Amino acid sequence: MVAAAKMRRAIEAVLKTRTYANLSWETVLHLSSASSDNGKELHQLLAKREEIKKVGIVLITSNRGLCGGFNTAIINKVHQSVKLHSQPTSTPPEEGNVEHEFIIIGKKGRAVRKYYDYEIVAEFSKLDIVSEVSEVIPIAKMIIDDYLGGKYDKIMVAYTDYVNAGKQIPRVKQLLPIDITAQDEYLGVVGEDTKVGLDKKYVEIKKGKHLSDEQYIYEYTFEPSPLEVLDEMIPRLIEVQLFQALLEANASEHSARMTAMHQATEAAGDLVNELTLFYNKARQASITAEIAEISAGANALAE
Repeated sequence: MVAAAKMRRAIEAVLKTRTYANLSWETVLHLSSASSDNGKELHQLLAKREEIKKVGIVLITSNRGLCGGFNTAIINKVHQSVKLHSQPTSTPPEEGNVEHEFIIIGKKGRAVRKYYDYEIVAEFSKLDIVSEVSEVIPIAKMIIDDYLGGKYDKIMVAYTDYVNAGKQIPRVKQLLPIDITAQDEYLGVVGEDTKVGLDKKYVEIKKGKHLSDEQYIYEYTFEPSPLEVLDEMIPRLIEVQLFQALLEANASEHSARMTAMHQATEAAGDLVNELTLFYNKARQASITAEIAEISAGANALAE
């Protein structure tokens, strides 16, 4: 019951922010495209690094267990992603593999160090209900500063995408550099009926409506300059995308916990019924044995 109440609040928060996350992404896509100078990006957060030596991963898990395979699924997903992208991008390849460091949100994320021996450089507390974007600003500031400072060549965020109460999908999404050529498939795209989740057909309709360059051809005037405008807009986009990922993870966590507790309740009920039947059989056997003993004694006295 507690998990169901928290899930309702978390889902409500997710649905309220998805449209805003989508439109903010659309705005920055148009601004980024319009501000490019002969194919060269005008902002550092848009420029891809030629060589990927170190990757920072923001991992969002829960603080507690009793939520089924929620934490295991996202940790295994990020481990598979690390293995897939650990090959060196430099030439020659003998220079070594790509390094990965983790910034975790939620105590269960510590398992990446316990089971896979990954380095954890920072840990942030996670609230059961996240209501304001200000709660992710310290995380966003840290990863932006580390990226601009050259500590990381790429920033990823690993979270669990909420589809519906019975389905949650672990995802690993690139956060930095912002890739204006890669459109996010689900994050920030709200479905027609949130009870049944999203489907491919509706996502295509939504992307064609909001993210089509053919339908939206704008000419922007930047004041005071493109760099200064992007300098304000892009960090806000990172905060919104990180905030949305945290909301999705919270909704998924509470849904998984409600499902796990429902299954545990049913299993406990089945166990009670089984033990009650076993007790009744043992009790009946004991009564039958006592009656047989009394009958045998009575027969012996009668003889």
